[in-house]
Amino acid sequence: MAFEQVCDITDIAPGTGVCALINGQQVAVFRPSDAEQVFAISNMDPFARSNVLSRGLICEHQGELWVASPLKKQRFNLATGACMEDERFNIKAFKARVTGCKVEIAA
Repeated sequence: MAFEQVCDITDIAPGTGVCALINGQQVAVFRPSDAEQVFAISNMDPFARSNVLSRGLICEHQGELWVASPLKKQRFNLATGACMEDERFNIKAFKARVTGCKVEIAA
Protein backbone atom coordinates (compact mmCIF):
# COMPACT_ATOMS: atom_id res chain seq x y z
CA MET A 1 0.00 0.00 0.00
CA ALA A 2 1.43 3.36 -1.04
CA PHE A 3 1.14 6.40 1.21
CA GLU A 4 1.14 10.01 0.02
CA GLN A 5 2.51 12.86 2.13
CA VAL A 6 -0.06 15.61 2.55
CA CYS A 7 1.37 18.04 5.12
CA ASP A 8 3.38 18.43 8.32
CA ILE A 9 1.62 17.42 11.54
CA THR A 10 2.09 21.03 12.74
CA ASP A 11 -0.04 22.24 9.81
CA ILE A 12 -3.10 20.74 11.53
CA ALA A 13 -4.05 22.49 14.77
CA PRO A 14 -5.06 20.02 17.49
CA GLY A 15 -8.83 19.47 17.54
CA THR A 16 -9.30 20.42 13.87
CA GLY A 17 -9.21 19.05 10.35
CA VAL A 18 -7.87 20.06 6.94
CA CYS A 19 -8.66 19.00 3.41
CA ALA A 20 -6.18 17.21 1.14
CA LEU A 21 -6.45 16.06 -2.45
CA ILE A 22 -5.55 12.38 -2.91
CA ASN A 23 -5.85 10.90 -6.42
CA GLY A 24 -8.37 13.59 -7.38
CA GLN A 25 -10.57 12.99 -4.31
CA GLN A 26 -11.00 15.39 -1.39
CA VAL A 27 -10.01 13.78 1.91
CA ALA A 28 -10.69 15.28 5.35
CA VAL A 29 -7.67 14.80 7.64
CA PHE A 30 -8.21 15.23 11.40
CA ARG A 31 -5.88 15.66 14.36
CA PRO A 32 -8.09 15.18 17.42
CA SER A 33 -5.49 16.21 20.03
CA ASP A 34 -1.91 17.42 20.30
CA ALA A 35 -0.77 13.79 20.06
CA GLU A 36 0.60 12.66 16.72
CA GLN A 37 -2.56 10.73 15.83
CA VAL A 38 -4.46 11.45 12.62
CA PHE A 39 -7.57 10.14 10.89
CA ALA A 40 -8.73 10.51 7.29
CA ILE A 41 -12.21 10.17 5.79
CA SER A 42 -13.92 11.37 2.63
CA ASN A 43 -14.56 15.11 2.76
CA MET A 44 -17.96 14.67 1.06
CA ASP A 45 -21.01 15.06 3.31
CA PRO A 46 -23.41 12.58 1.66
CA PHE A 47 -26.47 14.33 3.09
CA ALA A 48 -25.64 17.81 1.77
CA ARG A 49 -23.58 16.56 -1.21
CA SER A 50 -20.89 19.10 -0.31
CA ASN A 51 -17.18 18.75 0.47
CA VAL A 52 -17.27 20.18 4.00
CA LEU A 53 -16.48 17.49 6.56
CA SER A 54 -12.94 18.80 7.14
CA ARG A 55 -14.62 21.86 8.73
CA GLY A 56 -16.73 19.74 11.07
CA LEU A 57 -16.50 19.50 14.85
CA ILE A 58 -14.69 16.54 16.39
CA CYS A 59 -16.66 14.90 19.17
CA GLU A 60 -16.44 11.75 21.28
CA HIS A 61 -19.28 9.28 21.72
CA GLN A 62 -18.96 6.06 23.71
CA GLY A 63 -15.17 6.18 23.53
CA GLU A 64 -14.99 6.69 19.75
CA LEU A 65 -14.12 9.82 17.79
CA TRP A 66 -16.62 11.30 15.33
CA VAL A 67 -16.92 14.44 13.23
CA ALA A 68 -20.21 16.32 13.02
CA SER A 69 -20.94 17.82 9.62
CA PRO A 70 -20.98 21.62 9.76
CA LEU A 71 -24.12 21.66 7.58
CA LYS A 72 -26.64 19.10 8.75
CA LYS A 73 -24.82 17.84 11.88
CA GLN A 74 -24.81 14.11 11.06
CA ARG A 75 -21.82 12.38 12.65
CA PHE A 76 -19.22 10.22 10.94
CA ASN A 77 -16.78 7.88 12.71
CA LEU A 78 -13.20 9.04 12.16
CA ALA A 79 -11.80 5.49 12.18
CA THR A 80 -14.41 3.72 10.02
CA GLY A 81 -16.46 6.36 8.15
CA ALA A 82 -19.69 4.95 9.63
CA CYS A 83 -22.61 7.37 9.87
CA MET A 84 -24.13 7.38 13.34
CA GLU A 85 -27.57 8.51 12.18
CA ASP A 86 -28.04 6.35 9.07
CA GLU A 87 -25.71 3.54 8.00
CA ARG A 88 -26.86 3.91 4.38
CA PHE A 89 -24.70 7.06 4.30
CA ASN A 90 -21.39 5.60 5.51
CA ILE A 91 -18.36 7.20 3.87
CA LYS A 92 -14.87 5.99 3.00
CA ALA A 93 -12.15 5.95 5.66
CA PHE A 94 -8.49 6.06 4.65
CA LYS A 95 -5.44 4.69 6.46
CA ALA A 96 -3.52 7.63 7.91
CA ARG A 97 -0.26 7.87 9.81
CA VAL A 98 2.44 10.27 10.93
CA THR A 99 5.99 9.43 9.82
CA GLY A 100 8.53 11.78 11.31
CA CYS A 101 6.64 15.06 11.12
CA LYS A 102 4.77 14.21 7.91
CA VAL A 103 1.10 13.22 7.71
CA GLU A 104 0.63 10.42 5.19
CA ILE A 105 -2.59 9.05 3.70
CA ALA A 106 -2.94 5.71 1.88
CA ALA A 107 -3.46 6.43 -1.79
